[in-house]
Amino acid sequence: MQFQDYDPGNFYDELFVECGKPRPQAKTLIERLCQLSLEDLQQRQQIAQKMLFKLGATFNVYSDNEGTERILPFDVIPRLVSASDWDWLERGLKQRIHALNLFLNDIYSDQKILKDGVIPLDVVESSKGFLNPCMELKPPKGIWCHITGTDLVRDRDGQWYVLEDNLRCPSGVSYVLENRRVMKSTFPKIFNQMDILPVDDYPSNLLDTLLNLAPEGLPDPVVAVLTPGVYNSAYFEHSFLAQQMGVELVEGNDLVVTDGFLQMRTTKGLQRVDVMYRRIDDDFLDPQAFRSDSLLGIPGIMDVYRRGRVALANAPGSGVADDKVIYAYVPQMIRYYLDEDQIIPNVPTYLCWQEKDKEHVLANLDKLVVKSANESGGYGMLIGPHATPEDRELFAQRIVENPRNYIAQPTLTLSRMPSLMDDCIEGCHVDLRPYILYGDTIHVSPGGFTRVALRKGSLVVNSSQGGGGKDTWVMAPESR
Repeated sequence: MQFQDYDPGNFYDELFVECGKPRPQAKTLIERLCQLSLEDLQQRQQIAQKMLFKLGATFNVYSDNEGTERILPFDVIPRLVSASDWDWLERGLKQRIHALNLFLNDIYSDQKILKDGVIPLDVVESSKGFLNPCMELKPPKGIWCHITGTDLVRDRDGQWYVLEDNLRCPSGVSYVLENRRVMKSTFPKIFNQMDILPVDDYPSNLLDTLLNLAPEGLPDPVVAVLTPGVYNSAYFEHSFLAQQMGVELVEGNDLVVTDGFLQMRTTKGLQRVDVMYRRIDDDFLDPQAFRSDSLLGIPGIMDVYRRGRVALANAPGSGVADDKVIYAYVPQMIRYYLDEDQIIPNVPTYLCWQEKDKEHVLANLDKLVVKSANESGGYGMLIGPHATPEDRELFAQRIVENPRNYIAQPTLTLSRMPSLMDDCIEGCHVDLRPYILYGDTIHVSPGGFTRVALRKGSLVVNSSQGGGGKDTWVMAPESR
């Protein structure tokens, strides 16, 4: 009866309505977990962590002085998403990705949304992710964002919000797949008693998405995953996805542009690559087009791409949509391109480049979350209510010096859920990153990566900042 003293407190809890009362979709789960002792739960947690270690589910932290490689902390109490919630989220995510893709296609060609004044020209042109070498690019079938991870959160009232978009190199989907595998082994009876939508078809769906981009007329297109190498924070994921899809994992020095095509070195000589799922940032992709000092990319690949002789996922230039200032304009994009209201709302956002917003932010730093426009991983962020006066003063100076680089948002009371911490169960804050594939159609994989703040009271869920992961169970519709 380890949940008898669990108090959701003054938060939206993902599993409990109130103390002792599970949410309808969680009733069976809580009943089964209550049949286990705390010691049994702890033992299963240890088994799950050891399984992830053996599977090699690691990530690297560049600033870690104790060693670069870590196992992602994993919590065995799963998150549940009701069928009705998921139906709504799925529709909202498809709408958002559709609009973002139209935006990317527009700003690198006719720029109608800028000429019509819906989004200021300066906001786009000053974005670090907006790349002039990508002007007039024509990605295969007009798709720019083939793989997206969209971060969602819930506030105290249970309302879902989009926290940010990730279109450059979204990571974490390997943990979704490995967490599910571990949970099936750790809690086979509970898993089989609940009707949960599967996630294990993601690699085949990803491969179909990539093959959909291949140049026309090729009987057997060659697909490869491009990684920066073993020291990258997501190298496990790169190798995992390549293995699951049955394609080659390559680094920049394995590839060469010759005879007008991208080719990889093999023991049998050069072999043409037709589709490449790149997991390196735009700046490092081609030293002839972007950063001349890049040792990770392939000289000349952008010329091959422009000629339609290789497909790249995601398309170069997509990162402009990750800019947190651009994020604030997604509702306008949806209205402009689709003539629809936004389904999943953005978090209300103050743009520090606007004088009135900047004055409000500077006067309320103790109440707001301030974010750098292009940072990720929980870096470049100030959580005002938890910050020291010195940190707030530092961010105030940064905002004054470079207002375009900062946004601010209200401090959301992120939803919580029970998590196993040492010898007790605590409520910990969570977010959710679903993964969206854009091929012939837009497909949202059921669930996603639930990140959990495993430091008591923390709002930061990023793995590099002490966060961990949970399996996310989307309940199947009752009519299935």
